[in-house]
Amino acid sequence: MGAGGVRAAAIAALVGATALLLGCGESRHANQQRPAGSTRVSVTVNAKEVIVQPVEIGARAESTQEIPQNVEHPAPPIKSTKPLDVTFVAANQTPTDMKLRIRGAKKAESDTIFARSPGSFQVSLPTGSYTVTAVGMPGARPAHLTVGRYRTSSQNDVLLP
Repeated sequence: MGAGGVRAAAIAALVGATALLLGCGESRHANQQRPAGSTRVSVTVNAKEVIVQPVEIGARAESTQEIPQNVEHPAPPIKSTKPLDVTFVAANQTPTDMKLRIRGAKKAESDTIFARSPGSFQVSLPTGSYTVTAVGMPGARPAHLTVGRYRTSSQNDVLLP
């Protein structure tokens, strides 16, 4: 074999080794659990109090899923310590503009929720106890929210991204 043949063989070996290293397969497998979908918490603010429903999330499997693919089968749990994505859907039933403030293991504050209007905001909350207050409403008694360790996979939910 001449110098050109050795050079061609070396290039072919280099290309083959590169293809082997880069094409070893996908790092994410199709059967891995999907992350949990966002949990919704309803917040109602009136002149006397802040009402949160449910008062405990992430403690067990939720009784409802978005659109369950397997109706009689619960969503599988995820072994994760990641924070829980929570969407707060608020109804301001007062004549005053206000903001929601979350205090606990993590602190967060919503944008302005206008008088007699709905609003929402999303935050990732780690496990712990939280106080939900209405900023600008000193007479409204705060509510309490507990976030547990339980996380469910969105594996059985359809129409989720």
